[in-house]
Amino acid sequence: MLSEYLVAWLCLAYFVALAPFAPGFASLDNLRTILAYLLPILVVSVGLTLVLILGGIDLSVTSMIALASVVGGKIMSGEEGWLAGHALAVPVGIVAMLGTGVLLGAVNGLAVTVGRIPAFIATLTTMMFVSGLAIWVTLSRKIGGLPDGFLVLGQRLWVAVGIAGGAAWVAHAGLSRTLYGKWLYAIGHNVRAARVSGVPVGWVTFGTYVVSGGFAGLAAILFTAVLETGNPEMARDNLLDVVGAVVIGGTSLYGGKGTIVGTVFGVLFLALVDNSLNLLGLSFYSIMMVKGGVILAAALVDTTRNRWRGGAR
Repeated sequence: MLSEYLVAWLCLAYFVALAPFAPGFASLDNLRTILAYLLPILVVSVGLTLVLILGGIDLSVTSMIALASVVGGKIMSGEEGWLAGHALAVPVGIVAMLGTGVLLGAVNGLAVTVGRIPAFIATLTTMMFVSGLAIWVTLSRKIGGLPDGFLVLGQRLWVAVGIAGGAAWVAHAGLSRTLYGKWLYAIGHNVRAARVSGVPVGWVTFGTYVVSGGFAGLAAILFTAVLETGNPEMARDNLLDVVGAVVIGGTSLYGGKGTIVGTVFGVLFLALVDNSLNLLGLSFYSIMMVKGGVILAAALVDTTRNRWRGGAR
């Protein structure tokens, strides 16, 4: 219970327990499917981990993914893209998708730091506006005809693994080896003490929301390349997966605690649950109910572990 790798052991136990009952669960093709599914979720979850460690929340990350996907499609599509057939369509589209996430992250950061709006309200508002904007711009239509040079990011699994793994490693290194990481944990533990200690709370908070938006933009690239369309409703149903994976991985909703490694295992665990329940033929709503129960159980386990650790000291 006190191990930092508790969720990793749970992943292994769950896989062994469900393999005999879920048809094809342990097959190589299905494991590839699980990996392809979890990579974009992992990227956006890593960004949200930083925000939660800070003591904030970002409910708009999946809406950012949808709008970034639409922006990329509007630029790159061979059917209706602004740069259709142009040699720069793919690089410009990728930069625009990342830039969309960064820009929206900056909006959230300014709302929280300068506007002093509670993060829950600020990001909820962004989520609603951005979701509506993505649908309005496309009239709810998906954008196809994306160039092969872009789709290769989703068709070749090793490329997506390299992108997602590299992003996770950079975030891990930033948390564990830099002054920024120390400031992030300090603010999450006690923002007043951090401010008195000379930590630039405003800048760190703003920068963290910008980084989270950047990770959402990167996730949009992977999602769009895998699904081969720019979709105004992309990742709409994945907010529970993102928040749940981060919480299951041990990141506290109260701030000051969390690791990227824990988030990786949290994403893997939810991906295994989602995939196995689909193979067992459960409905979408049944799967959502199970996921909700798993996340609640993870929160209870985290509370119990903290209580035991406190007693041990």
